[in-house]
Amino acid sequence: QGQLVESGGGLAQAGGSLRLSCAASGRTFSVYLMGWFRRVPGKDREFVAAINWSGASTSYADSVKGRFTISRDMSKSTVYLQMNDLKPEDTAVYYCAAGYGSNLAVVPYWGQGTQVTVSS
Repeated sequence: QGQLVESGGGLAQAGGSLRLSCAASGRTFSVYLMGWFRRVPGKDREFVAAINWSGASTSYADSVKGRFTISRDMSKSTVYLQMNDLKPEDTAVYYCAAGYGSNLAVVPYWGQGTQVTVSS
């Protein structure tokens, strides 16, 4: 069984930065796309960013383009989400995901989530 464990969430002020990490274990995740989703209470989970196994291909939601950067370190089986210029509307629970398809349309593996709160 594979496991994804997020860390790095917390509180930031608007305009600030946070970096999320997702450590993968228990199986080979290199065959999967890796990425991040987020959920605000009362809304559906929203795609944020994805990266392929080599790190050469990335995709982002329009709402985070130019502010967030996804990367992965295969040697550490870890995926990162660097979040800059944070806005209050970025407040959500962020979930790490491993799957396939455009913008991670199919996700067999989810992390437990980490809260990000951005104050104005």
